[in-house]
Amino acid sequence: MELHCRRAETTPMTTTPPPFGRALCAMVTPFTAEGALDLDGAQRLAAHLVSHGCDGLVLSGTTGESPTTTDAEKSALVRAVREAVGARATVVAGVGTFDTRHTVELALGAEKAGADGVLVVSPYYSRPPQDALEAHFRAIADASALPVMLYDIPGRTGTRIEPETMIRLAEHPRIVAVKDCSYDLLGAQKVLHRTELAYYAGCDEHILALYAVGGAGYVSTVANVIPAQLRAILDTFEAGDTPVSARLQ
Repeated sequence: MELHCRRAETTPMTTTPPPFGRALCAMVTPFTAEGALDLDGAQRLAAHLVSHGCDGLVLSGTTGESPTTTDAEKSALVRAVREAVGARATVVAGVGTFDTRHTVELALGAEKAGADGVLVVSPYYSRPPQDALEAHFRAIADASALPVMLYDIPGRTGTRIEPETMIRLAEHPRIVAVKDCSYDLLGAQKVLHRTELAYYAGCDEHILALYAVGGAGYVSTVANVIPAQLRAILDTFEAGDTPVSARLQ
């Protein structure tokens, strides 16, 4: 018996470069022994990370102690790191809070300080419904000229950014990327298929899996320690050596 299969119609994957680079580090924020912000240490760390393979730095995420730093400290950190890395890497500022108005203020402060984009987490604890979540993100994207990376981490916030909400938010011209900690690879693929959003793995264990299905790269905490080794996962996969990339992962 001869079997015939109909050829599937496919949509070509975008070749647009990722908006913030591929290898991003969720950078820790150094402090002095007395608990003051260590801007010199932040500059040294940022330069080290960029020289070892990071082409983007995310500042004032939760790894970067955003719940415990003041608004002025967040802006000072952006300015210091921008000075340290210049145009060698993108600088993305974490501005997400559970207060839309405060988040807008932080986004405007990050823009003024020289950030290239903002990372915005879902409002935590209050667990807003999807329509309120969408309104929150749109308000922030409307407030400044900076491109926005959504941060989906329901295990910490209590609220998922559902794929259909992502698809609607992708219509906004300044909502361009996602840091994905949803542990839902199928949902991520659905959004990748229907939008131009750049998807970054926010969970280090998913770097290769998400990249292999069209992800943009990663925003990694582990990159603070082994930036070159993580970058090698992407580079070996791009070179066509999937077995080596898998072993590195």
